[in-house]
Amino acid sequence: MSIVETHAGGRAARRASRRPQVQHLITADENSLAELEALLATLPLCAVGRVFVEVPEPGDAGVVIAPPRMTVTWLSRTTRAGIRRASGEALTRAANAWADEMLCEETDPVLRTEATLLGGYVSTADIVEHLTERHGVAADAIHAPARYGLPVF
Repeated sequence: MSIVETHAGGRAARRASRRPQVQHLITADENSLAELEALLATLPLCAVGRVFVEVPEPGDAGVVIAPPRMTVTWLSRTTRAGIRRASGEALTRAANAWADEMLCEETDPVLRTEATLLGGYVSTADIVEHLTERHGVAADAIHAPARYGLPVF
């Protein structure tokens, strides 16, 4: 093995060690903001992933402190046309679209997905079904409040 190969291999190993091991999908609604803030406070500074928060009106969007590599998206139930969506509809659509984009078949085997679903029961159940059945996310990688009584938790 030449010195160049050893050096290049060392760089690759260092890059691989800096890559995230877990990507997070986190959902919440206006009723679970305290739980969301507590969860975000426990994540490591290097955590990566997506947070979706559904609120009744655009003006209800606020600020939550998340690790720098986490993207927080506020979703309103009221559309631009003033039509009101059902509770959990925007949250389900956003989380499932994220999963469809980010959890493709050729996902890096080193990177795993952890989902914490704090939104309402209906959206949580729909997202769980999508993650497990369509994308093969392991049930033990999905977390939701015990009060929902979902069988995978």
